[in-house]
Amino acid sequence: MTATRLHLVRHGEVHNPRRVLYGRLPDYHLSKAGRAMAQAAADHVAALERPVVELYSSPLERAQESAEPFAERFDQVPDIDIRLIEPTNVFEGTQMRRSLMNPLNWWHLRQPATPSWGEPYASIAERMLGIMDEAWDAAGGGDVVMVSHQAPIWITHLRVAGLPLRHDPRTRRCALSSVTSFERVGDVWREVAYVEPAATGSAVDVGAV
Repeated sequence: MTATRLHLVRHGEVHNPRRVLYGRLPDYHLSKAGRAMAQAAADHVAALERPVVELYSSPLERAQESAEPFAERFDQVPDIDIRLIEPTNVFEGTQMRRSLMNPLNWWHLRQPATPSWGEPYASIAERMLGIMDEAWDAAGGGDVVMVSHQAPIWITHLRVAGLPLRHDPRTRRCALSSVTSFERVGDVWREVAYVEPAATGSAVDVGAV
């Protein structure tokens, strides 16, 4: 048997008072609001009344902490997988607006379609679909939850939809603790739902790469 649905869940709000682009930096944890957001995402998936048989998480702290409500709700131990991690980015650890004011940094923006500032979009899509395929085939029926990050989830959406991977990061539809759900028919993935179960109107969301 294979899985029946796969949910890509973005982590909740991160405590980030300096509003830096944290990327893969360690020690960036969920805020109090972020933990509530993660709980809301888990509550939403539970309300679907579909058995969750596998739980995966990016190795970054904010993702593992966002997986905790799912682990408790569905009695699962998260499988930590590097393929779900945030992509690399040369602006990591900086305040993005300030970095873009420096002409020396403009070179990194020369090829936005790739993008030239970090991991190629095609590489992100390949690793995400790779773990999705493996998890789908390994699950013995039921749903799979994967806690990841904005860019990997959005790139997966674009690839599955057959859209160009080049995009403006400011236009991503992937809110904190959002749930993007997929099904695979044969070898073909299709997106079946996108929801934002958490209240994010006042959230700080400036760390995604």
